Amino acid sequence: MLVETLEKGGFSHIVVNDTFSSNDLDGQERAFVTRLFTGVLERLILIDSIINAYSKTNTQKMKPVIRNILRLSVYQLFYMDSVPDHAAINEAVLLAKKKGFGGLTGFVNGVLRNIQRNGIPENLPENVRCCTPKWFYEKMVQQEGKEAAEGFFYACLESGKNVSVRLNLRKESKENIVKSLIADGCKVEKDPEIKEAVYISGFEKLTELNAYKNGLIFIQDTSSMNIGVEAGNALSEKTPKLIIDVCAAPGGKSTHLAEKYPEARIISRDLTPEKTKLIEENRTRLGLSNVECQVWDALSLDETLVEKADLVVADLPCSGLGVIGNKPDIKWRVKEKDLKELEQLQKNILTVVQSYVKPDGILIYSTCTVNQGENSDNVQWFTENYPFELQKEKKFLPGRDNSDGFYIAVLKRK
Repeated sequence: MLVETLEKGGFSHIVVNDTFSSNDLDGQERAFVTRLFTGVLERLILIDSIINAYSKTNTQKMKPVIRNILRLSVYQLFYMDSVPDHAAINEAVLLAKKKGFGGLTGFVNGVLRNIQRNGIPENLPENVRCCTPKWFYEKMVQQEGKEAAEGFFYACLESGKNVSVRLNLRKESKENIVKSLIADGCKVEKDPEIKEAVYISGFEKLTELNAYKNGLIFIQDTSSMNIGVEAGNALSEKTPKLIIDVCAAPGGKSTHLAEKYPEARIISRDLTPEKTKLIEENRTRLGLSNVECQVWDALSLDETLVEKADLVVADLPCSGLGVIGNKPDIKWRVKEKDLKELEQLQKNILTVVQSYVKPDGILIYSTCTVNQGENSDNVQWFTENYPFELQKEKKFLPGRDNSDGFYIAVLKRK
């Protein structure tokens, strides 16, 4: 799994799903594999710094299989109390031999014994302690201050986070959905602010829960649920006739709004048939008939919808730097040079989709990143160039908020 992600460019969440779908592992085994895999991705820069401190060969010059075996073992040595040190080292040696590197078993054993004896080196750079690339660490410190930035990075390293789900209150009462979750062995904690949100833990496979099968829950972070909440606040008592979600997959925002406004027509779009299929599947499972799934490039203007929508939701493609707690490979995948391209892409999409908002209508712009350039800077540019005024702005930061990193701007057309 590590080779597939770090050496071949696979996406961690897809690698996990593909691995588990093709292996008959029980719940305990899946949990162990997931923690080990995710843990290495989360702390990769620190783990490599530890290995390089005690190895004459830099990790980047090692065979890919060998460096990933060492990474697995170092994570177990320092972050998994359930695995004895001798077991972690012995398994690494056996694994090197099994993978065809019998001649390197002495090297693997020697490096790991050295690390075991000496521990984590002192005086590591601050970004290494926070397990994040230097450019990202410096950007966040400049943007949020040292305390908040480091709080964010450390919060994203916490394992065993509860899963937030949205309850489909259009289909069943909150009380009955919670009862169903508890009956299936879940621990349930209610969100103090969002009535349709709960946090669940203690389950083996979420898709096997009766509440999931019966369309009573949708997996969605509370930060994203706030789009639906803020849409309701902005529309006030007004009942929208047309809502357009321009980058909708997998359908969390569209279905949330469909539950809130069953009389509204909701056009739910994304770029490819594969993405709209995900929306379709979730719409069907949740039993929502007022969501229309359409393949459409958000950069292309649809003349038939100009000034027709009461609400446009633009949750746009972004760097994803707010969700590194769930997808830690983003830290190593995204480079600083990528940010400017994404900022421009967002501006290009906003230029098109703002046309769909009718006078006095609402545009909600959101991203799942903590990069200010993709968030408030873009909103400032937008309000300076288009007839919209910023009504509300919300920023979510792990370590400060119990959610992913997220940004929402509520804009009203003049």
